[in-house]
Amino acid sequence: MRAFVRAALGALALVLAVPVTVARADESVVGGRPVKVSDHPWMVAISSRSRFGTDRSGQYCGGVLVGRATVVTAAHCLSRAVLGVEWQQVRDLRIIVGREDMRGRGGQELVPRRVWVNPTYDSYSNAGDIAVLTLGTQQPKGRALPMAKAGDAAYRAGTRANVYGWGDTTGSGTYAATLRSAQVQVYSNAACSRAYPGNADGKYLADSMLCAGTPQGGRDACQGDSGGPLVARGRLIGLVSWGTGCGKAAKPGVYTRISAMMKHVTAHGAG
Repeated sequence: MRAFVRAALGALALVLAVPVTVARADESVVGGRPVKVSDHPWMVAISSRSRFGTDRSGQYCGGVLVGRATVVTAAHCLSRAVLGVEWQQVRDLRIIVGREDMRGRGGQELVPRRVWVNPTYDSYSNAGDIAVLTLGTQQPKGRALPMAKAGDAAYRAGTRANVYGWGDTTGSGTYAATLRSAQVQVYSNAACSRAYPGNADGKYLADSMLCAGTPQGGRDACQGDSGGPLVARGRLIGLVSWGTGCGKAAKPGVYTRISAMMKHVTAHGAG
């Protein structure tokens, strides 16, 4: 497991997966601003109180509703390295929909009816970092976020995008209670490859990944945002996957490229 890589969720407490109480904050996503879940109804939280404590409803990853009963998140969010046990042993795994404040009880806490974790996910390269969760009840029409297909202009370098989450605001374990979003821009494959050429930091694989950030740094996803969406032109283009640090100028966040994973969502989702 590589240090300072978000695929590990960054904190030893999360890797050991013992119940913890995380610090409260009214911020989320490094360099972010507050947004309402009601304005982004496709944004969901993945939680387990038994593994991550009761504070903030046990939220530890993000996810996104892409169909009336289909949620996508990162495969590593359901890994033994993060949970401390196999995901099947986590009896209180929940998908939280429509909750404005993770310290409250609004919205719904739903039990996934079916869970599919990409069996080809590589925890070293972080390739194929996606899981599909099927809800037992369909959500109202219009709540799902459309996925951007291959060739969509939303993937073009320089496109403005937004990342969403309840994660660490500083990179030092200060987690959020309410949803925030940060604006970043999609980088070219060449720039992403220069940032992650294949060393201890990780290797960028253009066919299954994309990266996004800002030239000066300061805006990024961080620990606890894993599995959450990167949205451009009103469409889902990526899932928070990994990266070195949070908000570093030369180290943009790396995301699972949705266009490369749509076949899995179609095959294992419920619509």
